[in-house]
Amino acid sequence: MDTTGSYEAQVHQWLGTGTVLKEKSSNINWENVSKRILPQIIFKGHVLRQEQLCKKGMYFICPSPVYNRIITRLGGSLRPYHPQPGALTFRQYDVGEPVAAGTVRPLEFKGQMTTTVDQVALAFTSPSNLPAPGVYEQAIRAELSKQ
Repeated sequence: MDTTGSYEAQVHQWLGTGTVLKEKSSNINWENVSKRILPQIIFKGHVLRQEQLCKKGMYFICPSPVYNRIITRLGGSLRPYHPQPGALTFRQYDVGEPVAAGTVRPLEFKGQMTTTVDQVALAFTSPSNLPAPGVYEQAIRAELSKQ
């Protein structure tokens, strides 16, 4: 995932004291999902559709928060399909709790949803969950009224 801001202060705090900073100056860049990941998935899905050996489509494995952002961005109502050429299967996982101190935390499977690359492309280029008309005008007028 792409990030915004810098993790430098957090890294120095962790390495120096082993404690976590309460305030952070960085976060996950959720818009990167829309600007970069979705177009890549759509493009790669179309490329793989023409490959003879790709009989079940493409699988996108991601953390649950990423999956939830993608589904929200796409309007939340993709039609389900079975795996096939041109299909796109989202598999979502979360990181589980540590079993014991010093052990690797397990991945927990949270669900799977299969649709088609065409459904994703259509939802991406014709969003159904747009903000209400006039939100830009309201924001501009609010800023102008401050001056």
